[in-house]
Amino acid sequence: MNNQRVTQTSRILNHLESFGSITSLDAMREYGIMRLASRICDLRQAGYNITSEREQSKNKLGESVHYVRYRLERDA
Repeated sequence: MNNQRVTQTSRILNHLESFGSITSLDAMREYGIMRLASRICDLRQAGYNITSEREQSKNKLGESVHYVRYRLERDA
């Protein structure tokens, strides 16, 4: 690997391009990124069309939890 610095924002963008979406839990587990919403804001300011969608699931205790899934929208 070369010495070029890989930023959190570029990691998030690469993930979106490869997998289509990302959540805060994905960002934390895969890349150690704790402030996904801030990096998404950076990408939006750079001109990327990223949508957000609230989702609901259950935690290990069976309680409802809400989170956001971000998606990179491709130009048609």
